[in-house]
Amino acid sequence: MSKGLKAFFIVLAVLVLIALASFSFLKGTYNSFVTLDEAVKAAWAQVDNQLQRRYDLIPNLVETVKGFAAQEQKVFIEVTKARAQATGARTVPEKIEANNELTSALSRLLVVVERYPELKSNVNFLRLQDELAGTENRIAVERRRYNEAVRAYNVKIRSFPANLLAGFFGFEKQAFFEVPEAAKAAPQVRF
Repeated sequence: MSKGLKAFFIVLAVLVLIALASFSFLKGTYNSFVTLDEAVKAAWAQVDNQLQRRYDLIPNLVETVKGFAAQEQKVFIEVTKARAQATGARTVPEKIEANNELTSALSRLLVVVERYPELKSNVNFLRLQDELAGTENRIAVERRRYNEAVRAYNVKIRSFPANLLAGFFGFEKQAFFEVPEAAKAAPQVRF
């Protein structure tokens, strides 16, 4: 075998190795994007399940409170409107925003409850309140899991050199489900 032919095969072997390494990197990076994207979608599905549970409980809670506090019509309207917006939201960012508004409306409803001691001792109300509290805890857990999945995904698509491929393949940053500022403040109860 001549020196030229030998050099040709060495160059060809190096090029094949580079091509295989590049393909392996591209495949691994793309597949990790897909895996992380699916993890975000699965985590959001769990959040969505718990939000639906909340949506189903709210009408019963509102009706129970209405029986005791008919003059608090404005709060009931706000809760009902916020629930309708939340159930009508289509994209994840719209759902996050709508549910943050619903959380604020529910906290205002609970302030109304504080004004009616006889309501706080009603068995139906207590059962609904416990169900809602449990649901809110589940939402918090699922929101944390969703945010962890979003963080892992966002870190991956922003890390070099994966960020070059993320843009090429159309993987975009996902939104976190953060607690609204209004929900961070403790409700004011006045008698």
